[in-house]
Formats: sequence, C-alpha cells, structure tokens
Amino acid sequence: MLLCFVVAPSFAATAAPARPNILFVAVDDLRPELGCYGKDYIKSPHIDALARSGLRFDRAYVQQAVCSPSRTSIMTGVRPDTSKVWDLVTSFRVAIPDVVTLGQHFKQHGYFVQGMGKIYHGSLNDAATWSTPWQNPKAAKYALPENLKLDERQYAANAKKKAKAAGEPDNTPSTGQNSRGPAFEAAVVPDNALMDGKVADLAVATLRELSAKPEPFFLAVGLVKPHLPFVAPKKYWDLYDPATIELAPNKFRAKDTPDYAVLPGAELRNYDGIPAGPIPDDLARQLKHGYYASISYMDAQLGRVLAELDRLDLRKNTIVVLWGDHGWKLGEHDAWCKHSTTENDTNAPLLLSVPGMKTPGSKSSALVEMVDIYPTLSELAGLPLPAHLEGVSLKPLLDAPDLPWKSAVFSQYPRTQNGGLMGYSMRTKRHRLTVWVNRKDHTRIVATELYDHEVDPQENTNVAGDPAQAATLERLMVRWRAGWQGAKPAAIPL
Repeated sequence: MLLCFVVAPSFAATAAPARPNILFVAVDDLRPELGCYGKDYIKSPHIDALARSGLRFDRAYVQQAVCSPSRTSIMTGVRPDTSKVWDLVTSFRVAIPDVVTLGQHFKQHGYFVQGMGKIYHGSLNDAATWSTPWQNPKAAKYALPENLKLDERQYAANAKKKAKAAGEPDNTPSTGQNSRGPAFEAAVVPDNALMDGKVADLAVATLRELSAKPEPFFLAVGLVKPHLPFVAPKKYWDLYDPATIELAPNKFRAKDTPDYAVLPGAELRNYDGIPAGPIPDDLARQLKHGYYASISYMDAQLGRVLAELDRLDLRKNTIVVLWGDHGWKLGEHDAWCKHSTTENDTNAPLLLSVPGMKTPGSKSSALVEMVDIYPTLSELAGLPLPAHLEGVSLKPLLDAPDLPWKSAVFSQYPRTQNGGLMGYSMRTKRHRLTVWVNRKDHTRIVATELYDHEVDPQENTNVAGDPAQAATLERLMVRWRAGWQGAKPAAIPL
C-alpha cells in the first residue's frame, strides 16, 4: 500500500494533459444572418456569445446545399462525388462502406461518442458512428391542434397519391393540393413542447452523465430550426416587429442564367397556404418573420446547453463547433429554400471555440469548407488524420485568422434537366464560377455562370457570355479544372 501511495503522485505528475471534449452543434437551414455576423436585427444572443469566445468564419461553404449530401460530407470528410450522396435517400455506406466517420474516428481513439437530434439526415443515421445508440426525441411538428389535424390530413392525402401512383388501393379521403400543414405557427407553449426544446433537455441531461465518465466525450447535438415549418413559441415571434422586416432586394431571376440554375422552391410549396406561383409580399414578410423567430427559438435552446456546459465547469476543456448544413433563400432570385449553387445557399455559418485560443472573438475571411471540420477537430484533439479526408485542418487559422488560405472552395448541385446535369461551382475571393456539365460525360459543358462579387455581390448578372470577361473566364476555368486539390493552402505552418 505504501508503494502505491508513493508511485501514484509520480505518475500523475507525468500524465498527459486531459484530451478536450467536443460539443458538436448542427443547425438546419441556417444562413449566416445572425447578430454575430453583423445582422443586429436578429436576436441570437447565445450564438453571438459563442462567437465572442471563438473564431467566426465569414466564408464557410458547404459541398452541396441540401441536408443529406452536406451532412454526409461533414461526417465522412469527403465530397459528394466520393460518397455518391447527391440526394436525401442514399447512404454513404453504399459507395464507401468502410469509411471511418468523424464520430467513429473519435470513438476509435477512446472518446465516448453520443448523438441526438438531426446529425445525419432522417433515417440515414449511421450506427457505427456512436458509442451508444443515437437518440431523437419524439415531438409534434405543430403546437396548435388545428394545425396538427391539418398536417395529418395532408399527410394522409399525400400517402394516398403515392399509393395510387404505385397501383395500390387506398381509401383515405383526399384534401388539398399540398402535402403538409402550414408553413409557420406561433403558439403560447413552453420551449420543450417542440423538438429543439426536447433535444436541449436531452443534451443537458446527457452532459451531466458525460461529466461523470472517465473518458472524454464527443457530443453531437442537432437542432432543426429554422427548418420549415417555421414553428416557434409566440414569445420568439414577439421579439420582432414585422413592419420592420425587409424583403429580399433582388426578387428576380439573375440575368442571363439557365432556367434550371435556381428553381422557385418546391419544398416551400409543400406547405398549406403557399401558392404555386410568386410569393406575395405580405406572405413573404410572414415567412421571414417565422424564420427569424425560429432562429431565436433555436438560439435559446443552444443557450441552455452552453449554460449547462458552464455549470458543470466543462467549458474550460471543451471545443465547441457550431455549423449550418447550408444557407437558405428568403425570396432572393424570386426563390425560396436551398437547392442551388448560389451564394445564398452555399455560404453557411461556422463558429469554432477552442479553450486557450489566442484570438477569441476574431473573424476570418479565409475561404473554408465544411468538409474541413473533420480534420480540424481531429487535429485539435491530437488525433491522427485519416488518409481518406478531402478537406484540410483549420487549426492554423485559430492563431492567425488572416493567414493566406485556400484559393477557392467548391460546391455542386444536380439537376434532372437536359438528361441529367451537375452544376460544379467554384468560389474564389472575388468570383463565383459555376459550370453545368452532363452527368454521364463531364467533358460536355452545357452552360456556364460567372459572377463578379466585387460589383455584383448578390449574383444578379451572369457575365460568362460577356466578351470583356473572356480572359477572366479562361483563367478561372483553369482553376476550376484543377479542382479542390489545386486550391489547398500553399503552405500550412506547423
């Protein structure tokens, strides 16, 4: 016993520092329209506080602006053409069955990895990622009984249509043309009457459990708002005066673009009361009001989780990363939702707070990608980087936010038009170049878009056909063909 007493202090004195915990926060359909991004009309105090404790990335881009492909790229560290995930139903385990996911990588290196809420898309959860089964609390989509009833009727009607198309009998009464309930709702209910409140409850309880475990944790928390429908307790709607909400300044299609580049937004039209054609201004303002209220509701739930992290004295050794899976159009280009290669859809918020970082509260204008999150968290935690990764660690930017970085970042989006197309988009510091190619033969270029952000930050005019831009277009095409491999930082400091 005496020998043990003498040896133990010596061992403790030479033990390696505790590995950092990871709080990994995913937010759905969140564009970088937040207080910390200079939009002070948005009430997002907890996200803003997180930004003050970390680094805000102003030019973070997703690999495809729709849930599953984007989340897959983040969780696997590869791009859509490698995972073969370009839609909402395909699992990456089909094309890359043995890939080690982000959570799986941490699990293999001694972390307890737990997930809740929306991390992957819907039913495409990956069991190998987690140390314990992923959890998703049950919650009603709406709070008001009349909206719940309408949603159930619309869902049943939609099921009837699908059954009829499949040649199956179905006797469900048909109602309306839309397949879901209303696009927004404000009800006097507690926060945890809705999904994000329940996820926050679960996250808070889970943090208490994880704090007692001997191993470090990787906790993934997925918040679904501001995803449609814009349902939030009324108190969050009351934070905004609808009369002051400004509508999109460019409610028109970009000039000289192919008609398939930006589509009106079929996702929104699935909700009851949304017309098939243009959205009237009064309805557009209601929709934006609901989007803003949903942000504030989500922000409050994040605040509860961060407050518990502080109460448990875990923040001092916990890396917190918050990311949006893509941006969102709120009437820009006469369209709504995501599903394109535009700046509105591909640029998303990314915040990274690391204990002891030299530049808390800073911002970086470096071009970065969400596929970079995997190598970044791995390096910050001292884990080796798997060979399959198609992003780079952002760790050097934490100490030097203005460090010269990637020369370009890349996104893509498929279309069914013209026999099947893929739009490959490259964003440089000044330009966005999108090249539409035949999906079966990428050498067949069908259309090209070029936007100069120095004079056209809203991407309202495609200048690819302008003779005055010919030299610029040719130069950018060379960089586009070099792809993401050719755009890596020239030198990454050790």
